[in-house]
Amino acid sequence: METAKRRTIETIVSKLSSVSEQTRAAALAELRLISKQDPESRPIISDAGAIPYLAETLYSSSPSSQENAAATLLNLSITSRESLMSSRGLLDALSHALRHHDTTTSPAAVQSSAATIYSLLIAEESYRPVVGSKRDIIFSLIHVIRYQDSHPRSIKDALKALFAIALCPANRSTMISLGAIPALFSLIVKDSRSGIVEDATAVMAQVAGCEESEEGMRRVSGANVLADLLDPCTGSSLRIKENAVSALLNLARCGGDEARLEVASAVASGADEGAMEGIVYVAENGSAKGRKKAVDLLKLVSNDSRFDHLISHNDNNTSSI
Repeated sequence: METAKRRTIETIVSKLSSVSEQTRAAALAELRLISKQDPESRPIISDAGAIPYLAETLYSSSPSSQENAAATLLNLSITSRESLMSSRGLLDALSHALRHHDTTTSPAAVQSSAATIYSLLIAEESYRPVVGSKRDIIFSLIHVIRYQDSHPRSIKDALKALFAIALCPANRSTMISLGAIPALFSLIVKDSRSGIVEDATAVMAQVAGCEESEEGMRRVSGANVLADLLDPCTGSSLRIKENAVSALLNLARCGGDEARLEVASAVASGADEGAMEGIVYVAENGSAKGRKKAVDLLKLVSNDSRFDHLISHNDNNTSSI
């Protein structure tokens, strides 16, 4: 059974080098379906030498071929990450697909390419600096989220890829230098879709964790925007509030004395102590990590004795772990 499956896949993969465009297209469609429906087929597809052909197809002018190739690469990234990362030219091909998101690459191929990057990085820490060194990939992902005509799914997949890249501290300054902060805050301020704002604030929480974030955040009044998200009047979800707390905390910790002052001022200047109320809400109702970060932020921005019970409760829980 296994031998027959391997022979079938090898035959299909061999058709990727056919001179017939129709034959190649049919093989791409078959591989996409097989790699989706049969997880055990994925390493066989990789071992059969499909990855270089799939990567090359991302340069194709055929939308359907692009989509099938990108979707197959995404499926392979779930179980064959090492094979993908060791394939010469793969990252350049993904970069090409993303770079031309507004011209020759179909939206579905853009989405699968961004999702492939996320899949590669979210589970394998060692790949993050490798992808982070590819400035074209970061620039293209940022352009996807800035471009006004980008499909919502493309924006979400690009944000997830940026989040995975930002998990590596060394990548954050590069992201800032390429315009990540204004692009993210443009989404946070202007986009009314909760899921988009949740993902954008999650990326921002990571990006804020570097020294260079202070200047970039100051230029867009980032601390004030994040403080506004904590105000109950904005109707932000708990996840958005947790992300805002995390971003403010990272900014205060990593941005130096000026950043700490900016964060404290932004929280204090909120209408009717709305931002402070939001921090307390996260401290009482957030996830375990969210509650701890909210208490840590309270320690930085407030000396109000009203919050002593939250701080002491958190300290007791921490000491008992």
